[in-house]
Parts: sequence; C-alpha cells; structure tokens
Amino acid sequence: MEIGVRILLAFLLHQVARVGGQEDGGREGCSPGFQVKRYQLAFTGSFQKGQALIQVEFDDCAGNEDVQFEVSDPSFFVDGDLNLVPRQDVLRSQPVLSIHGLSAHADDTAQVEVTGLPAQSPHTLRGVLGVGQTLPFRSKRALLIPPMIVTENQRAPFPRKIGKVISTERLGSHIFRLTGPGADQDPKGLFTIDIDTGEVSVSRSLDREAIDSYQLEVSTTDFAGNLVEGPALLLITVIDQNDNRPIFKEQSYTGEVLEGSPTGTTVMTMTALDADDPGTDNAALRYNIVRQSPDKPSPNMFYIDAERGDIVTVISNKLLDRETLPTTTYELEIVAKDMSGSEVGLTGTATATITITDKNDHAPEFTHTLFEARVFEGSTGVVVNLTVDDRDDPDTGAWRAIYSIIKGDPTLSFKIQTNPDNNEGMLSVSKPLDYEAKAPHTLLIKVENEDALVPDVGYGPSSTATVHIAVLDVNEGPVFFPDPLIVSRMENIPIGSFVASLNATDPDILQIQSIRYAVLRDPAGWLSVSPVTGTVNTSGSLDRESPYVHDNKYTAVFIATDNGSPPATGTGTLVIHLEDYNDNAPYVVPSIARVCEDAHDMNVAIVGGRDKDLAPNAAPFKIELGKQLGLDKTWKVTRVNSTHSQVMLLQPLKMANYQLPLLITDSGVPPLSNNTEIKVQVCVCKKNKMHCSSGPSHRASLLVLLATPLLVLLCL
Repeated sequence: MEIGVRILLAFLLHQVARVGGQEDGGREGCSPGFQVKRYQLAFTGSFQKGQALIQVEFDDCAGNEDVQFEVSDPSFFVDGDLNLVPRQDVLRSQPVLSIHGLSAHADDTAQVEVTGLPAQSPHTLRGVLGVGQTLPFRSKRALLIPPMIVTENQRAPFPRKIGKVISTERLGSHIFRLTGPGADQDPKGLFTIDIDTGEVSVSRSLDREAIDSYQLEVSTTDFAGNLVEGPALLLITVIDQNDNRPIFKEQSYTGEVLEGSPTGTTVMTMTALDADDPGTDNAALRYNIVRQSPDKPSPNMFYIDAERGDIVTVISNKLLDRETLPTTTYELEIVAKDMSGSEVGLTGTATATITITDKNDHAPEFTHTLFEARVFEGSTGVVVNLTVDDRDDPDTGAWRAIYSIIKGDPTLSFKIQTNPDNNEGMLSVSKPLDYEAKAPHTLLIKVENEDALVPDVGYGPSSTATVHIAVLDVNEGPVFFPDPLIVSRMENIPIGSFVASLNATDPDILQIQSIRYAVLRDPAGWLSVSPVTGTVNTSGSLDRESPYVHDNKYTAVFIATDNGSPPATGTGTLVIHLEDYNDNAPYVVPSIARVCEDAHDMNVAIVGGRDKDLAPNAAPFKIELGKQLGLDKTWKVTRVNSTHSQVMLLQPLKMANYQLPLLITDSGVPPLSNNTEIKVQVCVCKKNKMHCSSGPSHRASLLVLLATPLLVLLCL
C-alpha cells in the first residue's frame, strides 16, 4: 500500500507541474504568472509559525499590484515578499501544496512538494489530501486516478487541464470515458476527458458556494464500446476563494442594558455569516466597533468580543447613570471582517442601538412640604392636587406614583388617586364633611413608586407631605328623623284624625333657626300637616283598596324649610300601613257558564268568591241561590270549599240564555252580602261544537222555566 501511495504522490506532482507549465507558455517576452511552477520543501518535524519557508517567483508582468495568493492548506499563506509562511505551528503537512496567484493580469497555480514527511496510512493520506474519499483504486484492470483540485472563479481561457488519468492498458487500444454530474449529467459539460490521453479539463469557472466537490466515474472501453477498465471514482474538489462578504443576520440590532450595571455586562450579540469555506480564513470573522454615537461621556463605552460578537459594557457602573448621561440611546456601527480580520479581508456592516434602561434609584419627592385646601361642608370631589418630582424614566413603574393617607382620616372621609397624565395625587372628599362636627382637617400623605426602590435607596422625609383642609360653613337643610316615618292606621277613619307627628331638626346647631313644614307629595290628597308643629291629620278618607296604596302602604313626602339666608330645605317620607276594614262586598266569578242541553252530567259550573278586603273580612264565602220563587226546583248550589261552590241543573232546559240569581256573603264582622247573577247558556252540542243562543237572557224564575216548554208546543 505505501508503494501505491508514493506512486500516486509522484504522479500528482508530475501532473500539476505539467499543467502549470502548459498554461500561457506560448507568450513572447514576459509570461504572467509563476515563473517557477514547482518547488520542493523539506519537512524537519514541524513548521514554526511565521517562519519564511520558501520564496516563490511570481510576476504578472505589470508590477505585481493587488496580487492575491491562496494556498490549498489554510495553515499557510504567501506574504508580501512572496514567502510561504505558516499561520500557526504545523506538525503535519500535506505532501503537496497548491498556491494560486491571481491579479488583474495573471491567474496561475504552482505546486510545492513537501519532502521528508513521515509515512502515513492510506486513511491519513486521505485526510491530508482533504478529499474525504478513498484513494484511487484499481478495478479488474488498473486505472490510476489521482484526486484533482480546481480553484473557484478562475478566468478564461478555458478549458484548463486539471489532471490526468493513467491506464495500464496499451495505449491506442481503448478510449477514456467520463460520466456523472458535471460531465454527462447536470450541470453538464463542466468537465471533459481526452479520450486518448486521459487528461481531465474544466471548461468554465466554478462556484464553490454552489457545489464544493464533484464525484465522477472514469472508465475505458474498446472501440466497440465494451468496458475495459473501471468504472473508477474521480473526485474533484473546488478550492475556496474569498469571494463572499460577511452578511449580518439583521441590518439593525437593538439591545438594552440596565443603568448601573457592572463593567463587563453583556448587552447583546451580533452575528454575521460568510458563505465561504468555514474551514478557511475566508470565513473566519472578526468583529469591531468603528463608531459610537454620541461619543460622550466616553467614545469607548462598549466593547465587542472580536470572535463571538458579544457587546459588553466598558463604562463603570457609576457613570452608567441614565439620569446623568447626555442620552439614553447609543448607536454603534459594527463591522465584521473575514480573513480573521486581516487587511485584505472583506467586510459587512450593521448597527446596534443600545438603550440605557431605568431602575428605581430615585424616590419621588413632594414639591412642597405643606399643601392647603378649602372645601364647603356637604360637598365631595377633588379639593387639591399634590405635585411630586421623580427623576426616573417617565411612564415606568419606577416613576409612577402611589399615594396613601397615613394619618388624620379616622372616618375615611378622604381618598387620594394618581392622575395618570401628570403623576399628581388627586386628594378628594369621599364623604361629605360637617362644619359643625370638625372644621379643620390635617392629613399626612405619603408617596411611593409602583416598583420597589433599589436596595441602597430609601424613602426620605421629602416623600411625605402635610395637607391642611379648611371646612367652610353652609346653611344646611333640616333633617327628618326618623326617615322614613312608619305608622299604622285603620282605613276609613274619620277625616281630621291624627296620623303622625313629623320631627325635623336643623344641623346648623351654631345658629338659631325655625322650621316650617309642608306637604310635598300626597298622591291621593288624604293628608294635611301643621306648618309649625308638623302634626299630620287626615283630610280625606283612607282607603286601603285605592290604587294609590301598594302592599297596604300609602306613601307621602313632606318638606321642612328653615329661615336661614338663603333658606334651606329637607324632605322626609311618611309611610302609613293601612289596616283593613270590611267595606267591600264579595262578588262571584266567572259571570258566564255554558252547558249542553242534552248533557247527562248536569253540572253547570264551579263558581268562586272574590273580595277586595283581607282576611278575616273575605273568605270563607257562602254562595246560595237567590230568593226568587221556584229556583230550587231547577237549580242547586253545593259548597266545594271555603271559596268555591258548584252550580247544578236539576232538569234539562232548552237552548236559551238564562240569568241565574246568586247570593254571596263574606265572613266579616258584620258580614257583607251581594245579590248577583251569572249568565247560564244552554247550548246544542254537536260534534264537539257548542251552538249557543245569541238572544237575550231569560230570568231563571219558575214561571219562565214552566212557560218555555208551553211556548214550544204552541209553536209546533
């Protein structure tokens, strides 16, 4: 296996030197590119970082301005003196290094053979070559296929030779074939193979960010198309160029940091992406702050970690004071540069806006230690607005004030609320004040924030204030007691009877005033009042059954007026509970009943008694036939219960309307009776329909009942 590896390496060096030597070889005079295409470098155990190993010869025939070099192994670079230099200590190297030189006038590649390397297993060699594939192998017959590399973004002319496949078969007896994606499959035509020599070429510029490697198959066939060798794998790796700028995920970032935060507090993280090969410096990003606005109190208030992109505070926690800074918002311009931040790196830019947020490090303070107000007794509403100063951020919990009354309001006559528009405390009277009870009031008010203060800040004396409230006297109206006044009286008592005595007093005890009474509202007009004494008498008959009486109660309103200046009034209510008197006769319901003339059941109706009076002046009722002669021969009334009785026919009647007289008596003392009638319609009933007479009613006397059949016979 080691012999095969050595053959492969020697062959690869030979092919690279041959390809380099063929490019641009036909030009007269200066030949742009590497003047020497192949170099040798002895490996002595390690390459030290920064050590100039060899100097390459490159001339673009135009002064070598803006020449860029790229080494296949990112551990190396070419410096300004054209020296191959390790970026870091290299303990193991690839056996072949490819150096790509590019300028406006030249595009060329040279190879460096590293000698003296320790023997490597095939697996290790595969890793050094960076192809991630197995080594070239032989199929049934030998095809030697080295891995090939192509630098992306190469310029014309094309095609360019990138390597050669060797066959152990006799030349001229077979042809080479190249198949797979990039050859005869999409993207078609990128790579071609000389059917006679096995030389592989790239036909146009490649983009590593689109496809970073190609796996093709090489085989040989005879002229009849029969397979001779292979197929065998050909791996072509696209070498990255730094052709992509870093791009931030967002163009504008926002972050916050609490005022007073310690130095080194992380504010936010900036993140940029680079589409180039992440295994090379082409995608190795470094971050930097290039501008801070504003730059006060220091142009370096923040620092960004070059590799991680973390923005942290540099300013001390004492200076990071939102109330003393010139602004609460700072804008940073952040640049991300690839090539590990070197001068030749490409850049991307974004902005970071950092807001210094507030913490509750300032207690609210009253603008005055004493506030004064005047209020008329008996009134309510806001009497004074208390003002405070708070240096914290407005419209936050650290600024919004909460007021409380901590002394001077045992009767809870006051309340205080915060005005959301200006943070002032609105002190108001919630219960009317009484000048005669207490003229001046002194309150102690405390103000706090919605949010708790930071541990090293407390509420001081300026967070409390005193409020003096002077109560002004007004002429108050008389007050009735009790209100309402409730009495019980029998209905129908004689006019002029005593009902009640009103009692109204003047709250202005410091003044001597007289009171006069008058009726304000007497719906039925039953009452009168003495203007001086307040005695209420009847001026009409009290009727419990009146529509002005509800639930046996009659309500009237009286007014009392003092002789103050100006006069003041007060109202009081009198409720009379009316006791029932048996002054309403009972009556019978319903007033109409129907019965079929041929009915077998002679029950006419169930009738009941009604009475506007209350028990015991109502039920039980006695319902009986009227006193007319002969009614009991045809009709019968039977008691059902205390309120209802049953009316029955004792013999059939012809179709007609009859007025049946009834007598109903209540249970009052003395009882009241009522002679009434119900209309009984005797109807012809057919097919569940009743056909009743629309003529006048007959009196249900014996004479009428006997005359009716006779009239029928005479008509026949």
